[in-house]
Amino acid sequence: MPGYSATGGQSLIEPQGDRALHRRSTATDAADEEGDPAVGRRTSASLIDAPTVPNSPALDAAPRSGPDITAVLPYAGSRASSRTRWLRGWMMTAPVDIAALLAPLLVTQHFWRGTLAMAALTVTIFAAGGLYVARRHISILDELPSICGRLLAAAAVVAIIAALRHESEEYVFSYLRGVAVSAGLVIVGRFVTREFAIIARRRRWVEHNAIIIGSGPTAMELARLLRRYPQYGLRFVGCVDMSSQSGQLGLPLIGKLDQLGQLVRLLECDVLLVADPDCSESFLMEILRQPTVGNCDLWAVPQLWGSRSHGDHIGAVPIVKIGHTTLSGPRWALKRLSDIVFAAMALLLLSPVLLLCAIATFIDGGRGIFFYQERIGRNGKPFHIIKFRSMRPVDENESQTNWSIAHDRRVGPIGRFMRRTSLDELPQLWNILRGDMSVVGPRPERPYFVEKFSAEYPTYAMRHRVPVGLTGLAQVSGLRGDTPISDRARFDNYYIENWSLWLDAKVLLRTVTEVFRGGGR
Repeated sequence: MPGYSATGGQSLIEPQGDRALHRRSTATDAADEEGDPAVGRRTSASLIDAPTVPNSPALDAAPRSGPDITAVLPYAGSRASSRTRWLRGWMMTAPVDIAALLAPLLVTQHFWRGTLAMAALTVTIFAAGGLYVARRHISILDELPSICGRLLAAAAVVAIIAALRHESEEYVFSYLRGVAVSAGLVIVGRFVTREFAIIARRRRWVEHNAIIIGSGPTAMELARLLRRYPQYGLRFVGCVDMSSQSGQLGLPLIGKLDQLGQLVRLLECDVLLVADPDCSESFLMEILRQPTVGNCDLWAVPQLWGSRSHGDHIGAVPIVKIGHTTLSGPRWALKRLSDIVFAAMALLLLSPVLLLCAIATFIDGGRGIFFYQERIGRNGKPFHIIKFRSMRPVDENESQTNWSIAHDRRVGPIGRFMRRTSLDELPQLWNILRGDMSVVGPRPERPYFVEKFSAEYPTYAMRHRVPVGLTGLAQVSGLRGDTPISDRARFDNYYIENWSLWLDAKVLLRTVTEVFRGGGR
């Protein structure tokens, strides 16, 4: 059975016995002398826990000469790390930042309002800029330009407000001296917290279990780096790929890719690193969307290796953090609040327009100015949408199954104008107030077409992860009427996975432009 070295040298392949055990022990001692605490602290228990591959043909046939290949085995976690898995970097960094920003209050409380405003604004800007997100490669020099720029921006805003409120130059200059002191303390605090984090990682007081997805050269390099350099804060627990057989490089696999959810739960994994899996991207995304897997931090190696990367890195391997599509929590509560405010104000301000539309609809088609139709909302829940009537269908079946009435002769001139300007959609503001819809989101569709399109297009049903909208990114991008459903689903899912209040604002501004251009149906 082959024996593996845990260091950066060539793989050792020789018969099982005392000589193999002696060489493994020698390699461990050598690594300990080089200052690798992760290797130096390996005990006999960790050697037993490390998986072996008995009678593996791929390994038995491996050549003794060739490129430098390091076979890497998982190792046992430290006792301290098992108790600190819940810790996150911001839990130390944010309190230190706040303390530094409020430090001038220890000298004088004369500028307490400005100091509190400065602290709140700076922490908000830091959070928006990702300065409280944990990095794998920790360096205060990497963060220094971003920290200084955001400190200057926050200080400038507060200083302008202070200058407008107080005519005394002495007052403003005294306040700015306190701001300069607090900014300097923030930088010092960052330096201290970063050094402490590096020490905690190197001593393995804090580390998170990581599974590498892939078994090629990139996965091998990542495994070797994590095994040798604990300052990245990740404990390598194994690799998964489409096949559970070890690859040509001898990288031990702990299971198949479709077993990832079970392995994450069994090994208490916190981080997933996507390296070079032997599978399609669609299959990988299906696995990563599983609830158990979705709780892990996800990092990926860019496909275009050698190109400039603006993410993080492990050794010389660039990695980028893949953000989670969070569909609940404070951000989405803020979206709901903005929906209520927008819909209430729009109903109030547009009430004369709504009245004129109601009168025009009555003149065009008689009584029954509103049209109610069943649509599918969030999580597949049906609701009844409200619109101004532009024509009368023959029966309910035609209403539910007729795809488009753009060229239907039964649509009168008033109805055609209202559809072209989207004025017939205004009653849906009431649906928004009721919580059936949102201002911006995927457009709701009828049950017949939802079932049809979900069977034909794999990503169509994913649109219903969020509330449907009065307008949407697909609609303002020209995807209305008889346009490809696959393109609509792609735009809607892009909106969901990249949602922000600013994206909503952009869609609303483009919607207003479309209305005045008459770009409706």
